[in-house]
Amino acid sequence: MSIGAKWTLFTEFLQIFFLFHTIFGVETKIPMTLLKEPKHSFLLILTLLFSFWTIEAQVKTVEFTGKVVDTSTGQGVAYATVMVANNNTKKAIVGTTTLEDGSFMLKTDATDYYIEISFIGFEKKIIQKPNSDDLKIDLGVIQIAEDTQKLEEVVVQGEVSKTVFKLDKRVFNVGKDLSSAGASALEVLNNVPSVNVNIEGQISLRGSQGVQVLINGKPSIITSDESNALGTITADMIDRVEVITNPSAKYDAEGTSGIINIVIKKEERRGLNGSVSVNTGAPDSHSVGVSLNKRTEKFNLFTQLGAGYRELPNDSESRNTDLTTNTTILSIGEEFRNEAYYNFVLGTDYYFNPTSVLTLSGNFALEIEDQPSTTNFSSLSGTDIVTSEWERTEITEATNPKFQYELQYKKDFKGNEDHTLLFSALGNFFGKDQSSEFTDTTISGTNNDNSQLTRTDFKEAVFTFKLDYTKPFTEELTWETGAQYVLNDVSNDYEVQNLINGAFQVDPGLTNIFEYDQKVLGLYTTGAYEGKKWGVKGGLRLEQTNLNTFLTNTGEDNSQDYGNLFPSLHTSYKFSEKISLQAGYSKRIYRPRMWDLNPFFNIRNNFSIRQGNPELMPEFTDSYEVTSIFFIGKTALNLGVYHRYTTDVIERISMFENNVNTTRPENIGTNKTTGIEFNTKYSPVKWLTFNADLNYNQFSREGIFEAIVFDFNAERWSSKLMTKVKFPADIDLEATGNYRSSYQTVQGEVNDYAFMDLGLRKKLMKGKAILNLSVRDIFASRISESQIAQADFEVYSRRQRGRFVAFGFSYGFGKGEAMQYSGGRRR
Repeated sequence: MSIGAKWTLFTEFLQIFFLFHTIFGVETKIPMTLLKEPKHSFLLILTLLFSFWTIEAQVKTVEFTGKVVDTSTGQGVAYATVMVANNNTKKAIVGTTTLEDGSFMLKTDATDYYIEISFIGFEKKIIQKPNSDDLKIDLGVIQIAEDTQKLEEVVVQGEVSKTVFKLDKRVFNVGKDLSSAGASALEVLNNVPSVNVNIEGQISLRGSQGVQVLINGKPSIITSDESNALGTITADMIDRVEVITNPSAKYDAEGTSGIINIVIKKEERRGLNGSVSVNTGAPDSHSVGVSLNKRTEKFNLFTQLGAGYRELPNDSESRNTDLTTNTTILSIGEEFRNEAYYNFVLGTDYYFNPTSVLTLSGNFALEIEDQPSTTNFSSLSGTDIVTSEWERTEITEATNPKFQYELQYKKDFKGNEDHTLLFSALGNFFGKDQSSEFTDTTISGTNNDNSQLTRTDFKEAVFTFKLDYTKPFTEELTWETGAQYVLNDVSNDYEVQNLINGAFQVDPGLTNIFEYDQKVLGLYTTGAYEGKKWGVKGGLRLEQTNLNTFLTNTGEDNSQDYGNLFPSLHTSYKFSEKISLQAGYSKRIYRPRMWDLNPFFNIRNNFSIRQGNPELMPEFTDSYEVTSIFFIGKTALNLGVYHRYTTDVIERISMFENNVNTTRPENIGTNKTTGIEFNTKYSPVKWLTFNADLNYNQFSREGIFEAIVFDFNAERWSSKLMTKVKFPADIDLEATGNYRSSYQTVQGEVNDYAFMDLGLRKKLMKGKAILNLSVRDIFASRISESQIAQADFEVYSRRQRGRFVAFGFSYGFGKGEAMQYSGGRRR
């Protein structure tokens, strides 16, 4: 073989070698002249030898093993981070997390590195490169100690939690002052301006409850009324909290108190969070609950089990006076709603990759009700002389099954985490199988003996399908579009039987099956420009509503088919780091609920009856709002001015006949409301915090009903002051005072009331366990009173629930925070 042929063969071998060389990941640039000219063979051989040496060094992989333990307890630390970092750049090369027992294993082929062990709430541990040529190195037991530095010492500029204004929302960025403290999501929310969380975990926005809480922009069973599993999310997992008080066209046009969106960090997916709670109280209220949240690289599994029993007594009084006949019916009673309940939540998030996640979850709950009540009636003449007395007793039993599911898929497009696609399908089911027995027994005077039986078979299904797409074109310009379809199907089978001649007979005038079917299709689009100081966002939402109600027995039906446009416009301007201004407009709708439309009623008190109106129309509101935020030191002051104009206002109107007061919703004219809202959080010293909310408004009513003019001007206001005191030994005291003023209605007046709640909390085991004592309405002063004064009749009503005392113990394990389980919302 000639030298040229041999050289050709050799160069082909080199080319194959360099191909494998590239696969190994080492890039070596070889001038092509070296492969063409034999005279350069010496340089080529040197290059080849260097390449072999590089590969040999690269493929020398070292495997490290060890176990991370807590210095104080000697127990393994699960999910601690073990990282190999470059000595020069300090950047991570490779990393892993410890297992449940604190053990770990990782490999590296780096040559200039150090090993770092870290975990939230613990001091970092640095291990220099071991002086060993072994390919398997056991680092043994590595002890890490809790970080005992004071919180203020680890807070640096740019890492303190703060609020900034964005076009249609306020964004609270979570800094190290909270994330390093190991706080729960509820504690983070309590630091957000305008948001309050009381010691029982109830969330309110600007002093109003009924807030919709989202996780990463979507509903979650974790935040549902049937679960309070927010305690399983810790502050170090939260990137930011978004507060929306005047939603844009992207959101339902149906009115709410506001939206709170908790955005979770993408990298915080691993960990075990859990909590166990036991609670008791008076009147009887007992529960036990277990919450678990397990995060791995691919899965996030969450579950909750709960069971309990509670009583809700209610004292009532009413006085119906017929000014024409000068007679009065007085009723004084005590009602109970006793309930055993069971709750089960199970769900999972599956991450196909870092940009795609699928969520599937379900919630099943069962309530078993017992509602005994006794009401004493008196019939009075004009001189308040008792002409007859009788007692009405009720025995009611009901079984209420509930089921909720959610299926959601979210896709984040590569290159921009704000470029997203979200699809969700939600289903809610509720049923009620109820039977009641009413017995009237005459005590004196006129014979009022009577017996009645009622039966209710109620079924409701709600399906919600959503599709949302967000596309940022630049850092300043963003476009959003999407659709939503909501189906609500209800059937209420109600029957009344009267005892006649010793046998129960169906009352055809009070018995019927009410069918309710509503479909709402929504389409929206928004466009936004957001610069460093100024931004604007406009949107338009189209909603088509189709509503049908049908009374099966009588054949009466009512159909409504209407489409509406809901525009929105928001803007914000940042004057400085301490002063920002935000303004917004949106059009809202309130659609009558099933109970607003159902013409049949409950006969618990057959002299005070609530009835629905199948011909009721929706009310529409134009909402304008200007809000400012001022930072004075560490205190944030929020001041807002708003105006709302509502048409076809729904009011409950009283109709009076034979001392029977029947209230029925009607569309009564318009309402103009102009108000001011103020809230702030102020801590004069570290151990004392004040949280104040004030809402004052004036309103003007105009309307006519059955030739009667309802025109008047009035005002109302409400306030709340929450005081938190931190005592030594990890004891917290919380006192909340509430006041609601009296206000005028179209036919009368609702009285004012004031009440106070008290809470005491003691942390144990470094915050992992909590003892909790709460007293609601400590002075039993929360009394609801109203009067209706008309030319021919007067009605007075009074209701009071009284004082509630609760005591609980909860324990959090893993990365979970201790939390309380209360059983969710009743229906």
